[in-house]
Amino acid sequence: MSVILRIAREEWRSMRRNQVAVIGLLLLTVLTLVAALTAYEHQYHANAERARYQTEANQAFEAQPDRHPHRVAHYGHFLFRPLNPLAAFDPGIDAFTGNTLFLEAHRQNSANFGDVRQSSMLLRFGQLTPAFVLQVLAPLLLIFVGHAAVAREREYGTLRILLAQGVRSRQLVVGKLLALSGFAALTLLPATVALVWLVISGQAAWPLVLLLVAGYAAWLLLWVMIVVLASSFVRGRDALLSLLAVWAVLVILLPRWVPDFASDVDTLPTRFETEINVEREYLALGDAHNPDDPKFAEFRDRVLRQYGVTRIEDLPVNFKGLVGEEGERQSSELFNRYAAVAFGLQAQQNRIVDGFGLLSPTLALRRLSMAASSTDLTSFRRFLEQGEQYRYGLVQGLNRLQAEHLHYVDDSDPDKENRISHIHWQRFPTFHYEAAPVSDSLRGAALSGGILLLWLLILASLTLWSAGRLGRAGR
Repeated sequence: MSVILRIAREEWRSMRRNQVAVIGLLLLTVLTLVAALTAYEHQYHANAERARYQTEANQAFEAQPDRHPHRVAHYGHFLFRPLNPLAAFDPGIDAFTGNTLFLEAHRQNSANFGDVRQSSMLLRFGQLTPAFVLQVLAPLLLIFVGHAAVAREREYGTLRILLAQGVRSRQLVVGKLLALSGFAALTLLPATVALVWLVISGQAAWPLVLLLVAGYAAWLLLWVMIVVLASSFVRGRDALLSLLAVWAVLVILLPRWVPDFASDVDTLPTRFETEINVEREYLALGDAHNPDDPKFAEFRDRVLRQYGVTRIEDLPVNFKGLVGEEGERQSSELFNRYAAVAFGLQAQQNRIVDGFGLLSPTLALRRLSMAASSTDLTSFRRFLEQGEQYRYGLVQGLNRLQAEHLHYVDDSDPDKENRISHIHWQRFPTFHYEAAPVSDSLRGAALSGGILLLWLLILASLTLWSAGRLGRAGR
């Protein structure tokens, strides 16, 4: 048996006799399993509830009686965002974003009914999920278990004896790293089993699960190196206090402060300000309900030339429906422009947060974890954009029905009730959210994965350097 394995075996034996290590590992395992089961049950019921509401909304839309197509456009429709199965592992920003869209003509509504707004304020401080346990609690346990791994040898005088017997300091440090890495692997095992079960049951893709396992393995290995590095430099009690301070800064303080800093650097306009600006520009476009609005005079002349007539009454289609189509096109471009600006500012904020990942690997891990779980801003934006595409197609389809199935003269008569058969809106396709391809999620996590690897390389270099310094100090 090699010297490194012998040192690791003795360290494992010491951990088995350490009640803090045994009890802490059991508690962390129970917490991870409880968190996984609780989060999965919440995700399962939330998805079932949203699917039920979506079915009811589809049925209510299709059950409308014969009526004017534009009334159907203003009746509206609801869309509900489905949850990714991996959201049970890391819910990301899902609790803070809305999950319901109300679709209607002439408006682009934001998503509503986020969990944070409907639940206890305690939800704002984090949910008990496997990701939370591994990100926050697992490093803390590694600190308490391994803070004295190397310092103990120096304090007990066994370091000099080991060096005198021919054990190299680097072998000692690598043996301690191996032992603590084995302990870290045990803390990761319950979450890994839960993730593998999601794959076996067909709910998650292998590449994303492997990415999550690799990301959290790198995270725990990173803390193993931090703990052993601190233990190599200072005494046991001082190492414990130093490591707790590092944990508080990297895991608690920076992840809380950096998003606020990014928000101050690139401030988003308030929803109230945005709605005022949008409404001002929307009114300047003209009234799409009024075919005689001067703002649509140029459009009217273009349509008359296209069909070779001089009066809108002579058009083979209903001019009101055409005006509705044009007005919806212009207003949708306006809404999309403001949405693109808002998402651009949020993306810039994310880039600032990513930059701070060089100071706090917690930020890099969270970004990787949310990207793999499809619970990040990119996934939320994907839902909003698909919902807007569906809304636009739905409203324009109804405008086209008005243009092709109702006569302009009849449609302009306030005493005549114009309706078309309800069979038309029963033919509209239902909304189906398409999740991002696995390759997109992997690309979204590439930068964060690179930052974690950079941290590992830096810490590995520092650990090897400290091991050489330890050998000189031991002599």
